[in-house]
Amino acid sequence: MSSTSKRTPLAATHELLSARMMEFGGWHMPVQYQGILQEHKTVREAAGLFDISHMGEVFVSGPGSELFLNTLLTNDVRRLPVGGGQYTLMLNEGGGVLDDLLCYRIESEHYLLIVNASKIDEDFAWIRSHASHFEPSVQVENQSPLWAGLALQGPKSAAIMQRLFPQIDERGQPSASLLPARNTIVSLPVANGPLLVARTGYTGEDGFECFCSSQSAPFWWDLILKTGEPEGAVPCGLGARDTLRLEAGFPLNGADLSPEHTPLEAGLGAFVSLQKGKFVGRDSLLTQKETSIPTKLAGLRMDGPTPPPRAHYPVLFNGERVGETCSGSLSPTFGLGIALAYLPSQLAAFGQKVAVDIRGRQFPATVSPRSILKHKP
Repeated sequence: MSSTSKRTPLAATHELLSARMMEFGGWHMPVQYQGILQEHKTVREAAGLFDISHMGEVFVSGPGSELFLNTLLTNDVRRLPVGGGQYTLMLNEGGGVLDDLLCYRIESEHYLLIVNASKIDEDFAWIRSHASHFEPSVQVENQSPLWAGLALQGPKSAAIMQRLFPQIDERGQPSASLLPARNTIVSLPVANGPLLVARTGYTGEDGFECFCSSQSAPFWWDLILKTGEPEGAVPCGLGARDTLRLEAGFPLNGADLSPEHTPLEAGLGAFVSLQKGKFVGRDSLLTQKETSIPTKLAGLRMDGPTPPPRAHYPVLFNGERVGETCSGSLSPTFGLGIALAYLPSQLAAFGQKVAVDIRGRQFPATVSPRSILKHKP
């Protein structure tokens, strides 16, 4: 571990569980426990628990917060009811992606932004600089050191959460009313709160992201795993988190998303509201949409048994380099190589044949939908 690496409130817990640790985005994090393939399989079939305490929590509040956030983020914040959440992006003036994040409306004039770990300080500075034009009606606070995050993911996650937070209806039967619906967040009434629970995730499975105080993180980690033991829940590391999100077609900031590419190029236009009015980067996106989108983030499937594709492998068409992979791995679920790569728009159509240079050898691949889960081979 680097002497400058940050430790989450659960770092000692991971070490006691003999997790293999690594540095990720400046954080000392678990990459695996039992092994990436086994953890991946467990999340697809049962449930896995991830430490996401390295993610940042930035709160925005005040009577001008909705207007402010709508000038800063790509999605339309006005659509959010209290308790609602949405995926959105923060852009530079050229339309390039600074970060992708989740925005929750906790109260009418109180929002929570979940930002990527390596971008916390940079994002906070960017948000503060733009919020200065809205003072005193907007307050921005980086509370990341005060919070921890745990992500329970998998088809058994709802059953585990229901057992953890039972609610009895008027007939004396278990009810799921305490648990949030998809893309919403609730504050659960617990003795050692606060505990915010959102129904979202980064794996392609049903799941929950729980945000608690840093001090209570070990308590919730142990309790969730103990409660989930009958369902087969296990602790999981960043290795499985990466293969799971890649199978689901979710982009990774800093790899698949960057200031050099716009959300239109990344295929994230559904999370950009060009009709809502002025926001940072909008003019550049309008120009790009009206003229041409030069590259598109495409999914690639290797056509046969190959070494797993990794990031920065050349992608070729007719023997000429036309791009490079941003992310790549072997799909543990389907046993084939998958990757994401920015390609010239004319080559990004489904079914297009290309090749990936893997350690000096060219292997055939096909441009495919990014989510292998929705479009099984």
